[in-house]
Amino acid sequence: MQAKLGKKHTSKYGGFPWRQHNYNYDEGIIGLHEEIEHFYRYILPTPSEHAARNKVIQRIENIIRALWPQALVEIFGSFRTGLFLPNSDIDLVVLGFWKQLPLRSLELELLRLDIAEAGTMRVLATAAVPIIKFTDRETKIKVDLSFNMANGVQSAELIKIFKRDYPALGYLVMVLKQFLLQRDLNEVFTAGLSSYSLILLCISFLQLHPRNVFHKNVNLGVLLLEFFELYGLRFNYSQIGVFIQDGGCYKRKEHIATDCRSSQLYIADPLLPGNDVARSSLALVHIKQSFQWAYRVLSQAVNPPNSTSFSSILAKQHPKPSTKPREREMQRKRVGGESKPKPKAELKRYRPSGVVDDC
Repeated sequence: MQAKLGKKHTSKYGGFPWRQHNYNYDEGIIGLHEEIEHFYRYILPTPSEHAARNKVIQRIENIIRALWPQALVEIFGSFRTGLFLPNSDIDLVVLGFWKQLPLRSLELELLRLDIAEAGTMRVLATAAVPIIKFTDRETKIKVDLSFNMANGVQSAELIKIFKRDYPALGYLVMVLKQFLLQRDLNEVFTAGLSSYSLILLCISFLQLHPRNVFHKNVNLGVLLLEFFELYGLRFNYSQIGVFIQDGGCYKRKEHIATDCRSSQLYIADPLLPGNDVARSSLALVHIKQSFQWAYRVLSQAVNPPNSTSFSSILAKQHPKPSTKPREREMQRKRVGGESKPKPKAELKRYRPSGVVDDC
């Protein structure tokens, strides 16, 4: 995954490889938009990465079908939606009929066949969603296996519909996933924000946006700043819940049927009424502070006196490049593509158009 960077490229752009050394970036908010486009192209999976993941899935599916010929293995999560980072897990669900979920049986078979890298197998049998977690020995790709959770597949298909309706959604999600990853705020089991919760926040943000954000030429830099402003400075987490059903709205927590007053962030599951998908995101204060910090740093960076075509604006929301393997694998030089018409810069104070309790 890691590609070597030329000294000229590294020194000129501070080691941020999505920057194109032969591209004349605009200053300010339009330059940020251009960087987001290039980051998105850079981080998209290569054909070889897709092939490696499909190989892992096929190998695991063969094992499961050998154990239970009638079982069905489905992909869900970020690999199904296409919104995955290079180090994202593969989420698989096994559908079948068992009196008791065969977590231990599958664990033993995976160990017997030496599928998992040594020391990575974990069975979370008592979790709200029982799961087997391991790292594939051949590819080092992480895998999460669950049983009979069909709503994961439905959620992925729903996200694909929103990706079609909102061209900016994928760009925002990929930048924000990397943003949370570099702050260790992207995993639910460490109290961070799950990928699904983040995507629902992005969908709600776009649904209730006061301007037309359905077209392809919307300024991504403006949207990123407005996202950070909304969820870093303006959103009332203690009183308001997020709903994307029926066009999206906010609801006061006291008007939500489920008792969610103790929930720091309430995001309604669009497919399972009463389920709060963010109930385990207990590090909300750190997430909010990170969004707030990013808004202030980027707002200053897009001002013309602070912005030049020779420095990265997007990188200001990220820590400097690290020697850690997880962050090194982001340093792949895979950018390019045709230039597009420059979007208008409409940077104004963001006010969502959603009416509380109007859904």
